[in-house]
Formats: sequence, C-alpha cells, structure tokens
Amino acid sequence: MTKHRSLLATLVLTTALGTAAQAQNAYSVETLAEGLHQPWALAFLPGGGDIILTGRAGEIMIWEAETGALIPVEGAPQVDARGQGGLLDIAPAPDFDQSEMLYLTWSAANDAGETATHLGRARLDRDAGRLSDLETLHVVAPFMDAQGHYGSRIAFADGHVYFSAGDRQRKDFGPDHIAQRLDTGYGSVMRLRMDGSIPDDNPFAGEEGVAAEIWSYGHRNIQALTVHPETGDLWVADHGESGGDEINIIQRGGNFGWPLVSFGVDYRTGQPFAPEPSESDEFITPVFNFGPGRDDNFPPSGMVFYTGEAFPEWQGDLLIGNLRHQYLGRFSVDGDAVDAPERLLEGQGWRIRDVVVGPEDGFVYLISDGEGATLARLVPTD
Repeated sequence: MTKHRSLLATLVLTTALGTAAQAQNAYSVETLAEGLHQPWALAFLPGGGDIILTGRAGEIMIWEAETGALIPVEGAPQVDARGQGGLLDIAPAPDFDQSEMLYLTWSAANDAGETATHLGRARLDRDAGRLSDLETLHVVAPFMDAQGHYGSRIAFADGHVYFSAGDRQRKDFGPDHIAQRLDTGYGSVMRLRMDGSIPDDNPFAGEEGVAAEIWSYGHRNIQALTVHPETGDLWVADHGESGGDEINIIQRGGNFGWPLVSFGVDYRTGQPFAPEPSESDEFITPVFNFGPGRDDNFPPSGMVFYTGEAFPEWQGDLLIGNLRHQYLGRFSVDGDAVDAPERLLEGQGWRIRDVVVGPEDGFVYLISDGEGATLARLVPTD
C-alpha cells in the first residue's frame, strides 16, 4: 500500500469574479491529502464526514474527517489496470446504514488477457479495515483485447442500480459500431436490480439476442453520471472523439447516436466523420455540447448537482470535472437548459477526476488525477 501524506494546510485561491452576486462565491481551497496514487472516485460514507476513495491500481482508502488520516481498506477486487483500466467507481448503497454495502465498478481480465467492465458489491467492515462478501453482479460481455473506454460510473434511482460502460475505443465509425449494437452493454447505461438481476421492465427485456440490461445506448465513454435531486432524472457527461463532449439527460431505451452523429472530429485526421446531431434525426440530442477540436473541449469525469448551503448562488448548478483543461466546470442549469461553464480552479494544474458535495457542510470535495494526486475541498472565503 502506497504511503500517503495527509494535511490540513489551506491553499488560498480566491476567484476573480466580476459581479457583486458572484463575489459572494469567492472560495479557498483546503488540501486534505496529497500523494494519492491514481485516484478515480470518492464518496461520502453515510452518517458522518468520512470519505471512501478508490485508486486504479486496486486501492481503497478512507479519509477520516476527524483526524485527516488516510486508512487503507483491504479486500478490493482483483483488477487489470492496464491502459485506462483498474478499480473505478465506488458508491455506498442507499441502505448502507443497514447493509454496509458498497457498489464498485472495475476492469478485470480473463485467462486470455482480455478485459471487461465489472459491477459488484461488498460489505465494508470498518473495524477490520476490509471488504467482505465481495460479489460480482454483472460482467459486460464480451471480454475484449482492448484497454480503453471502460466507463464507468454508478448511480442509484427508482430502487435500481445504474452504471455505464464505454465503447472500448472502437474506431469503426459506422452503423455496426459496438455502441449501436444491442447485443452488448458497451457504449450504454445499464439498469439492474440491486442484486444484479435484470428488471422485467427494462426497455429491451425479453427480446431475443439483446443485452436486456441496456437502459440507453449510443454513448462513447461515460465517466460522469448523477441523479437530478428534484426530477430524479439521470444526467451524464460523455467524452467526445476530439471535442464534441456532451451533457445528456438519459431516456429509457434512448439512442444517443454515437458514432453516427457527433459534434467532434476524428483524432487521427482532424476531419468530421459524422454529421452533427439535430432535432430532425432519430437520435436524442444533448442538452449541452462542446464543439470540435481539443482547444476548448471538455473531457468530463465526475459530476454532481450542487445542493449545499455553503455556496447559495450555486444551488442547482452542475459541477463537472474537466481532465484535459484542468478545471472544475460550474454549469448553470434551468430545467434542461444548460449554460456554458464558469471555470473553477483554473490555474491550479489539476486534472479533476471526481467531485462530490459534503452532505453536512455543503463544501465541494474533489480529487485530482494521476500520480501524486490531491484530495481537496472548496470552502467559502466569507
């Protein structure tokens, strides 16, 4: 287990905001822990201020709010961390207070070295410092000789567990692309009962030759997934090819078009490979998108609606991590209308991997990406 350094040193980073209303949202950044090894997800454990985190190499840790210490947790699933793989998302079950169950996603290999996205759950034993009763609930088929675009985020809604899986970086941008096929969960959002079984009311349940776990499809690589606190809708942010990153509201059985429509261009040539989505085609259009190219794109990872009281002017806004351009995007949301983001933490030099809101203090907690990464929080300067 990598040794980490924890501290409560405060780095003051006051935003330069132009109006009196915005000035109320000046913030500083408190660094809670440094030296993290490729962290990927964080979540608050119910009943307090402790945070559980994953690292892609297969690490699970708890940051203790009272002491600031990082406590290792044993018993993580065996992962394949090549490429973009490893231990990915983690989410306490809605009944965690009773069940002590955590849901996780990860990539793992078969005997042939091929990999797949997995969803599982395990019981957290805080006293023993380990997970027990690890159970794999679903493996996205098929295993593939590829190490990219696993997804994967988890959300809970309507008594079910939802999770995403990417398109495994397939470059055959045509109608037979894996994200347009219904015989595999890759390039989709999937919906399962809490025990991993497939609900009878899923949109494709009962159809022959179809992956009945699919809830929506035509996605590229969703690494940001959350539930709207008022409507209960699932919102996602999806990576585009080169630009063309999207924010979408998920619809039951919906086809979101990847790669038959796209606002991005081909990484290899810089040229369009598909028409842009429009209201006239058969696909669901995003509620917000970025244009082509990599100069001002928004490769997303982690997202949450702000529901705290520490930043009252942010109420209902959507916070999404930007990896390439190293900032936290604050998107104003009104119904399904989304404005271009305000850039928080710009200049900090952090690829933002995940973001959550503190349930007790309303502060914004986040992790950066890569080696020597940081766990930090935004607090009001007032």
